[in-house]
Amino acid sequence: MNKKTSPALLAMGLLVLASLSCQKKAQIKGVELAVDFSAKMLTDNLITDIQYDWKTSGDFPKAGKDLTVYVHFWHGSNMLFQDDHMPPVPTSQWEPGKEYKYQRRIYIPSFIDEFDPAFKGEEVLRLSVGLYNPYDRSGDSQRQVLATKLKVLPPPPDVPEIVYEKGWHDQEIDPNAPLKKWRWASGEARCIVDNPHRDGLLVIRGGVSKEAAPDQKVLFKINDMVLDEFIPDETTFERSYTVKKEMLGEKDEFTLTVAVDKTFIPSKVFPQNKDERELGCQISFIYFR
Repeated sequence: MNKKTSPALLAMGLLVLASLSCQKKAQIKGVELAVDFSAKMLTDNLITDIQYDWKTSGDFPKAGKDLTVYVHFWHGSNMLFQDDHMPPVPTSQWEPGKEYKYQRRIYIPSFIDEFDPAFKGEEVLRLSVGLYNPYDRSGDSQRQVLATKLKVLPPPPDVPEIVYEKGWHDQEIDPNAPLKKWRWASGEARCIVDNPHRDGLLVIRGGVSKEAAPDQKVLFKINDMVLDEFIPDETTFERSYTVKKEMLGEKDEFTLTVAVDKTFIPSKVFPQNKDERELGCQISFIYFR
C-alpha cells in the first residue's frame, strides 16, 4: 500500500466532440489554455486529475490584480460542479511568453440515468474556463478562455459497490456546513466493499469535532490490517491511498473499518444540545475504484 496525494498524470487527450477543439483562442489578449485529464475515459462517479496548461504570448499585458480561475462543468442548463481556484502562480505575476502548468483533483459526481429512455449511451458536459476578478460583484470582469464539450460515459460494470453496514448513523445534510452531507460513525463503523482483485484508489473525506473531542485519533483498516491512523490537523480531512490488491484479500468482498480512539455524546458536551447519540467522526465521502 502506497499513500499518495494525487494519481500520476497519464498521457491522454480529452474525449471531445469532433466539432470542437480542446484548445481555444483566448478572449483575454495573449492567453491560451489547454486541459488534459488523467483518466483514459471520463465517466460519472469518477475522481481524476485535470491538468491546466496556460500559455501567454508576447503581447500578453501584465495583470495588475490576482484573478480567480473559474472552471464550470454544465449538464444542460445545470452547473453540475465547479473547480474555481487561484492558480499556484498568481496572475499578477504572469509574464509574457511563459507557460504555467499545474494539476488539480476533481470528482465527477453521479448524474447519468442509464434507465432513462432518452439515454443514448453517453452524456455531454460543457466545460467553460476563464478568469474573473473575485472582488467585482457585477460579473462584468468574467472572461472566458476555453469552452469545449466532453463525452461522459457510465462507469464500467466492475466498479466496486460500497455498502455502509454496522456502526453508522443516518445521513445528514446541511448546505451551509463544510462537508455539506455526511454520516456520523460511532466508535467503530464498517463498510462492505466489492473486491475488484486489483489495485485501487481509495479516497475518504470526513471531519471531526475539535471542540468535543480534542486530539481525536482516526483509524482506517482494511480487513484486519491498519491502513492509516492520524490526528486531523483541521476539522475536515481528505486522505488518499493506492491500495494494493494483496491487502484486499482473496474473497469477493473486503471490510473497510473507520474507528476513533475517543467518542462523545453531544448532550453531555454542549448544554443546549439534546443529541444523545455516541459519535465518533463524520464521513462524507468514500470512493474506491
